[in-house]
Amino acid sequence: MSVDAIWQNAVYTLDKHKAEDIKVLQVSDITSIADYFLLAAGGSANQVRSLADYVEEELKKEEKFPLRTEGYAAGEWITLDYGDVLIHIFKREVREFYDL
Repeated sequence: MSVDAIWQNAVYTLDKHKAEDIKVLQVSDITSIADYFLLAAGGSANQVRSLADYVEEELKKEEKFPLRTEGYAAGEWITLDYGDVLIHIFKREVREFYDL
């Protein structure tokens, strides 16, 4: 699965499950951390965790697994690290606070 297919699949999944304000940022020209940052939001900690679960389930079907997952327990800001694609799923208020 290509890098583009990872973020595209994640966007489709997040949109299907009612994530808010989905953005894809190509960051390869400004950082070596990743090629893409995907940002999305949910209205509650439970929705944020569910969105992360849906993305993981969908990508697992293509044998793609996150290298690391951070923030799942709190559900305020979950990061799924797929190497060249970093997926950030925020609780709406947290995303607004950081103005992302």
